[in-house]
Amino acid sequence: MHADVGDRIVVENSVLDAAPRRGTVVAVLGKDDGLEHYQVRWQDGHESLFFPGPDAHLDDG
Repeated sequence: MHADVGDRIVVENSVLDAAPRRGTVVAVLGKDDGLEHYQVRWQDGHESLFFPGPDAHLDDG
């Protein structure tokens, strides 16, 4: 997965009927290391480092 600053990330939830987690990329990190990861501001307002897994994708809407 590749994202740019401002892109919206969606992390699907494996729990039935649970809403996906959504956030906005505020920084792209690790490009030079080949392990791209992101500083994400989540919908609840907090920020964290995020290393995307198979349950993550960009919001195309």
